[in-house]
Amino acid sequence: MEHSNQILDTEPVGALMRRYAVPCIISLLVGALYNIVDQVFIANASYLGSYGNAANTVVFPLTVVALAVAVMVGDGCCAFVSISLGRGDGDAARQSVGNAILMSVAGSLLLTILYLLGQSRIIALFGGTVNEETFRYSREYFFYITLGIPFYMFGQAMNPVIRADGSPRFAMAATLAGAVTNLILDPIFIFVFHWGMMGAAVATVIGQILTAILSVWYVLHMKTIRPTPAHFRLNGRICGRTLLLGITSFLSQISLVVSMAAVNNMLRKYGAEDVIFGQAQYAQIPMAVVGIVMKFFQIIISVVVGMAAGCIPIVGFNMGAEKRDRVRSLFTKLLLSETVVGAVGFLLAECFPQPLIALFGAANESVYYTEFAVRAFRVYLCLIILACVNKACFIFLQAMGKAAASTALSMIREVVFGVGFALLLPLFYGLDGVLFSMPASDGLTFLVALVLICHTDRELTGAAGKHIPAARHSLL
Repeated sequence: MEHSNQILDTEPVGALMRRYAVPCIISLLVGALYNIVDQVFIANASYLGSYGNAANTVVFPLTVVALAVAVMVGDGCCAFVSISLGRGDGDAARQSVGNAILMSVAGSLLLTILYLLGQSRIIALFGGTVNEETFRYSREYFFYITLGIPFYMFGQAMNPVIRADGSPRFAMAATLAGAVTNLILDPIFIFVFHWGMMGAAVATVIGQILTAILSVWYVLHMKTIRPTPAHFRLNGRICGRTLLLGITSFLSQISLVVSMAAVNNMLRKYGAEDVIFGQAQYAQIPMAVVGIVMKFFQIIISVVVGMAAGCIPIVGFNMGAEKRDRVRSLFTKLLLSETVVGAVGFLLAECFPQPLIALFGAANESVYYTEFAVRAFRVYLCLIILACVNKACFIFLQAMGKAAASTALSMIREVVFGVGFALLLPLFYGLDGVLFSMPASDGLTFLVALVLICHTDRELTGAAGKHIPAARHSLL
């Protein structure tokens, strides 16, 4: 039953990386496009403009919370399944899938209830009270997006599970189908029906429902890991190990939310003290602009995470099979590839900020909007190359079963540096301090990541030429 995954320890790692990473990249890019497409259409609707943009920025971290829970379950299950199959333990793999399905459904329903009960307080927490129009649009968008949370989380959680089953192309197609649906419906609902923020949200939810339906179909027809009803009984040990392996994915997303909450509130606070942005008609601009910069960053980081996450089944299987030389070769290729992606992102952000801004309706905005946006792109993303290498390191360590090291590095970047600098630097540099917080965090994190990269390389080099008994290095 597990034979379809045997190529993971025989086919050249470069070919495997392309085979698994490309569909994963496309899946994550398409997933990222949900919110980005919404923002593009919202920004170009004259009756929404920068107020709608700011509202989209406010709600975006709340969808990331849902994504954080989903990827913790899904990526953890993917790593567990791959390691299990590498060790020949198919029953543990099937139990992990059954438990992951239960955890994703329960988590999504709980989060939906919490969102509906605390709507106004949550929006205020993420800076939605910058002015009355932004708050009103945020409430409207938030309510309908919340209704789609169960479908969104199930689709995102099952995506890596489907990849672990040996079907990365189906995982990509399921996500792509939902995003294309959103892309078609957004302009209809916003420009034809004039449904505003509700229209953008409803289009997104319909796409998410389609992805969830396709994911359910696949789960019922899995080809390698086919769970039976008995595998849907919660197993504390397997749930715990699955969540531990996925904790880095969770923390990398949830800490981003904490960082964005700090950034949004600093933008609101120090924007109010600015000569220009302290005026009511311009108050929403800093938040709208930084939201746009983050969307561009999300596109680049989706490629980065897709490349690294696509390697999870390959790394896990070969770690389970004790083929460390293949793991080391993959690690080297991944870091080089991520550096190239970061370099492309750097050139785009530094050389072409105005065309990027124009996608989000800058033509309808004041000159202050454009000036701040250009500065934000160039300062906020000046060390994006290091950000890409850091993210690759987080995920690769997770795939190797090094949950503690991966989690620690992620926490240092997102919480210690990400939140710390977002709160500290504005005290000295005002609004510019918020922009400086990103490169400062990425630069210092890279110094820590470099130590772990060198240590991991030495470890894999030392283990490559000798067999290490599985009992001494059990990842399960």
